[in-house]
Amino acid sequence: MEMTEIRHQLDNMANRLADFRGSLDIDQKKTRIAELEEQMTEPGFWDDQETSQKVIGEVNGLKELVHTLEDHEETHENLEVSYELVKEEADEDWQLELERDVKKLDQDLNQFELNMMLSEPYDKNSAILELHPGAGGTESQDWASMLLRMYTRWAEGKGFKVETMDYLPGDEAGLKSVTLLIKGHNAYGYLKAEKGVHRLVRISPFDSSGRRHTSFASCEIMPEFDDTIEIEINSEDLKIDTYRSSGAGGQHVNTTDSAVRITHQPTKIVVTCQSERSQIKNREQAMKMLKSKLYQKEIEKQQEELDEIRGEQKEIGWGSQIRSYVFHPYNMVKDHRTNVESGNTQGVMDGELDKFINAFLRMQMN
Repeated sequence: MEMTEIRHQLDNMANRLADFRGSLDIDQKKTRIAELEEQMTEPGFWDDQETSQKVIGEVNGLKELVHTLEDHEETHENLEVSYELVKEEADEDWQLELERDVKKLDQDLNQFELNMMLSEPYDKNSAILELHPGAGGTESQDWASMLLRMYTRWAEGKGFKVETMDYLPGDEAGLKSVTLLIKGHNAYGYLKAEKGVHRLVRISPFDSSGRRHTSFASCEIMPEFDDTIEIEINSEDLKIDTYRSSGAGGQHVNTTDSAVRITHQPTKIVVTCQSERSQIKNREQAMKMLKSKLYQKEIEKQQEELDEIRGEQKEIGWGSQIRSYVFHPYNMVKDHRTNVESGNTQGVMDGELDKFINAFLRMQMN
């Protein structure tokens, strides 16, 4: 890389950092941090665990944003100093090190910019993820369990906490349905990119003839809401059943009727929760899940109305997959919305989803 090119990149980064600082209103965010930290010192703050955790989450999110930007600004200042030294000394090793550091900061700024894109309502919330296999019995149920592993690996790699809210095992292998709560700042903002149908093409391990099979599974993503969200639910519209829990692979099996199923009769939405040993806690969690589904349904209704006004036609069904995972006759994962591809199918199945998620979020900004 020529020194003139490095100079151009450093100037470009300086402009980006200035834009970030202006659009984020860093001074206002520092004021908000001070307000929240003052609130945390008040007597009785820790009495309400749910509220206190929400405040802590907001403080941590704001601090991470401010500190990350300031760290990037400090790194840029150090690179400017290094640039002047290399320019004076013309040392080849120093220049190679400068090139690497400039490239690293450019990547960090791209990731920071992506995090800034998560500004839609509820992007910062934790996420509820549901997987449902399509038609095809054991083959598609196994595919759903592979997706479960993929999303769990991705979430854990991001430092998110994964809780299994409901799990229904498959007849021979895989699963019939699973509901996860993925807890962490911006979990929903990232995972909303994964909503849709996922298609697998492979030689089936369940076919003695070794034939190629195509399987489908759907992924539903909703933000998790706390009790403060204003979604009106009439108790007369709810049908609440309790039953005995059954964990994945025989794990966490409960011998009491603590699992809860809630049916919202006007919309026919059904939610279940069996993650807690307490029926009361499972009921509380199921109500949060119901709120999330009702919110998602309203968002989809608004989107359909907008599409109708715009004259957009979208195919609904198994043909409208968002991504294909091909294991045979070649290795390729392709996102049909952004055309982003990866030949590292094993890496993707191990949770390397960022390139697909990032491309989708950038597309949404255009």
